Amino acid sequence: MAQKAVHPSSTDATVRSTRWRTVDIVVTAVLGVAFGVVFWAWGLLWAALDAPFSAFPPAQAVMYGVWLLPAVLAPLIVRKAGAGLFAELVASIVSALLGSAWGTLTIVYGLLQGAAGELGYAAFAYRRYGWPQALLSALCAGAMAAALDLLNYYPDWAAGWKTSYLLLVAGSTMVIAGIGGMALTRALAASGALSGFASGRTRV
Repeated sequence: MAQKAVHPSSTDATVRSTRWRTVDIVVTAVLGVAFGVVFWAWGLLWAALDAPFSAFPPAQAVMYGVWLLPAVLAPLIVRKAGAGLFAELVASIVSALLGSAWGTLTIVYGLLQGAAGELGYAAFAYRRYGWPQALLSALCAGAMAAALDLLNYYPDWAAGWKTSYLLLVAGSTMVIAGIGGMALTRALAASGALSGFASGRTRV
């Protein structure tokens, strides 16, 4: 009995490590709000650049990854199940409130894209937060985003355009959200900004 009191079981330790702290909630919410503003501004840029991509509209998907960054980045920072969904959803709500051109559908996108991004970490039982997990998360989120767009906005495109769009959205998300998310996490950790998180004390 004394030994158990001194050495808690690994199960207990796991439960404690997966519990959300106040700082986890606050940081994830702040990320969501900040990216919500970015989403809104990025939507304006997207609309402004319609003309240059008019010859081959699917090519505009190279810009897409910015909208999936919170879904990948938040779990890398706070390392909690649901962080990507939380951050992406908050960002979409803020974007919609600021006047996103896509209205309340933006919130539906945020919910589904965030849920898809969670798969990259869920596949490893939320125990690993490195390059494979970030890239898989980005790929899943990007595939979901592309599928939603093709269903809602581009159902009449030719098969070649649809395939190109799917590949470009997924690629953009893997580069901007996957690689970019990892790079941003490392930069924040190196600056000491993540000292209160496991991500700030271990190399990712």
